[in-house]
Amino acid sequence: MKKLRTCITPEGRFRYGIHKPSYTVANLRQDTRPAILGLSTDNEEVGNERNFPQGNIPVPEADWIFEIPNPFPFRGTTYIDKEWADASAINPDKIGLPPAPQVSLSTTLKKTDAHSLFEQLPDPLLLALATCSTDPADLIRLAELSCDIIKENEQPAGLRYLKDDTGRLMPVIRNHPLFEAVANSPYLPDDYKIIMVIRPGAQGRSEIVGEWPKDENTHVFEYLRQNSYIPGGHYAANMADDAIRYSIEALGPGDIKGLRHLYYQRTLVRLAEKLQLPLPATGRVLREDELESLRLGIIAALPEENGAATLWGWNFGFDFAPTQYRLHASHQQIHQQYALVPEEVTAYNEGTEQAVGQFASYSCGDLVADLINDYEEINGSDFFSDYRTALAANRRMDGRDDLPSGLTVWSDSRVMLFVPKAQTSQWELQLMTLPTENGNLAGNIVECDPQVRRSLDTGILMAQRALAGLGAKMVTSIEYAKRLTSASDTRQPLLYALLPRLPESPGAFSEAQLRFINGHYPEDFAAACRKQLAR
Repeated sequence: MKKLRTCITPEGRFRYGIHKPSYTVANLRQDTRPAILGLSTDNEEVGNERNFPQGNIPVPEADWIFEIPNPFPFRGTTYIDKEWADASAINPDKIGLPPAPQVSLSTTLKKTDAHSLFEQLPDPLLLALATCSTDPADLIRLAELSCDIIKENEQPAGLRYLKDDTGRLMPVIRNHPLFEAVANSPYLPDDYKIIMVIRPGAQGRSEIVGEWPKDENTHVFEYLRQNSYIPGGHYAANMADDAIRYSIEALGPGDIKGLRHLYYQRTLVRLAEKLQLPLPATGRVLREDELESLRLGIIAALPEENGAATLWGWNFGFDFAPTQYRLHASHQQIHQQYALVPEEVTAYNEGTEQAVGQFASYSCGDLVADLINDYEEINGSDFFSDYRTALAANRRMDGRDDLPSGLTVWSDSRVMLFVPKAQTSQWELQLMTLPTENGNLAGNIVECDPQVRRSLDTGILMAQRALAGLGAKMVTSIEYAKRLTSASDTRQPLLYALLPRLPESPGAFSEAQLRFINGHYPEDFAAACRKQLAR
């Protein structure tokens, strides 16, 4: 019988393992290479003798390790060091990042010719300053070093452009990494941000094909990315140049509504065109009632199987190491990307001419569907019903009754934001739709009525606010959606995963093996998130 590697059981309980290691390490070293590492505060030599023990090394009582299979087998396993987690449980306020320090090279060097010194700094220092400085004066100097800025009345008005070898007009950028780093700094004055990266056309020729019109709260453009990694192109909903948002603190409910409306609208319009259904209008944003009529018409016309799938993602945050390693995303200005994944792709064995058939295009939501089917075949039980039961009945792994045991961060009657028992990012949050009283469960955005869409939008904003309150600067968000078919399968919810990147956890061979190392209990992280939302 096939066994699923998941922490969910048919009884609606979590299952995990505990490692209590005790072992001896065979010392196979041949040589000893003593060296002086430095001096103490008393000017005594500090050597490396402890690095060269003699004989085998006994480890009688190593830290206990919790092993938690992810609810979804395709997402691997989470490991929690009990010693680290116990320390976090005693002081859950330690879960968080310190605020960034204030940095100003201009102030430090105000008695020197700072401008000429900036010009002489090596690129790594320029990049470090561009990503870390909180002084607009520093960043203006760096911006003017990175590109050719045209000024009017001493104010930035635009960039200098030159024709390239093909005759295209391109901005004169002298230092591309520096340009990207400084343009993505929240502390760069907005008039510089606008001319460098935000003004429509500043980043290239992508057409604006949709818009959430400017109102008292927000303004969002929808860009078409023609030459996309996704067949049929993908779309980007970007905050406009008169609604600059470089932080979650600046992001409001109106912004999320505009960003997500463009995603819902584009998806429904593309499906309607695919199904040859008439559109309510063109040349303007569709009203919510028009979207709802279109949605219901699409549901009635969808195929029973082999449907397309949605793709949605949000890379929030930007950083650039002095070594020119990009640490996250393409730009800081808040934007979300989305597309429609085709049902199938044509297959070839060689070359580009002779097709040999078709196979289903990849969609990460299919992995969830596979799990649901396998789990039911093996256990005779519904996976997400058991998952919801396990979440409701959760108990702490350390057995403590004096600390919070809930994993839910925020919820309403339609969606739930929670900490997964096995976090794959140390601060991972998940958001999923909930079944209605009559048993309906939205598994993709086409199955979401206006109320569910509003709940999803609120849940995404709540998640980002909780993470930002803890100090998260970079968060990857993805969607696991059910295929767009008319099949009345109500087992698969629409699921979102928010995956923060932390400074000391860039991902290495453990993560590549789907082994995720944590230093806190998930219940304590849920409590920390709830505390942020209560502020």
